[in-house]
Amino acid sequence: MYTLYPPIEPLNQHRVQVDSVHTLYFEQSGNLAGIPVLFIHGGPGAGSTEKHRRYFDPTLYHIINFDQRGCNRSIPQGSVRNNSTEELLADIELIRERLGLEQWLIFGGSWGSTLCLLYAEAFPQRVTGMILRGVFLARQCDQDWFFQNGVNRLFPEAWDKFRNFITLAEQHNLVRAYYEIVHHEQAEFSRAAASHWASWTGTVVGWMLDSSDYPIDMDRVLNEVRIETHYARHNYFIEENQILDRITQVPNVPTTIIHGRRDLTCTLDASWALHQSLPGSELVIVRDGGHLASEPVMINALIQATNTMARRIPA
Repeated sequence: MYTLYPPIEPLNQHRVQVDSVHTLYFEQSGNLAGIPVLFIHGGPGAGSTEKHRRYFDPTLYHIINFDQRGCNRSIPQGSVRNNSTEELLADIELIRERLGLEQWLIFGGSWGSTLCLLYAEAFPQRVTGMILRGVFLARQCDQDWFFQNGVNRLFPEAWDKFRNFITLAEQHNLVRAYYEIVHHEQAEFSRAAASHWASWTGTVVGWMLDSSDYPIDMDRVLNEVRIETHYARHNYFIEENQILDRITQVPNVPTTIIHGRRDLTCTLDASWALHQSLPGSELVIVRDGGHLASEPVMINALIQATNTMARRIPA
């Protein structure tokens, strides 16, 4: 069973102002002469962490991590101004150009897999390969499963708390209702809504892990929920079924898709549909895996994938 590589520190840390609002954080670690790989974090609204460097052999990989607009070390935190999928893709390309890289491997899970696929469709000549986990295609059915009628049937007690925070008249569209509160109501009410949103999403996303009480940074929670609701409310700024409709634009490169059989956040049918649309791809179904990359069985599968990919892609 593979475990994460030992902790490493960044070799370089960068901040670049991308417009009048946003300054991005990105970093490099590992072997600067190795295989370039971009880790695209999930969310929307989360950020990269030191653990995200550790899915790659640091002797073989030139590891690049970044925080998307408004996330973590990118500032201003929680800002949704000039914050859309198209702008995130432009940021990824800007980072590549700043680092002087011709091509790179892209690695992402959940929302990160969405951005990987959209980037590969928009900039196919820049991609040497893809490792995708817990694929999220950002279709209406994917959003409805999580926020309207689907996984709620498996967590009825948590769902009631999430739904009943919203007035009965608004419960037919919970994403829109939470978006309006988080972005337009007074601070105390916004924070309460963000807490309910985070509690629901955390219940579903982390159901495979032991629950523990951790200190909660409500400022960070509110920032993350602002971005997450912003993207969900605007259908992730893409057309319905856009990824699969444009799948022929994805380059013919080594692609490994990893999905936990017990993932209740992003259902396996999305990875299956993607695999069927990319005949050369490899689909790895992790029998005991859930959604999170931090689950031991998912770590094992992901590091197997990065080790294998290192033999398929030249530095």
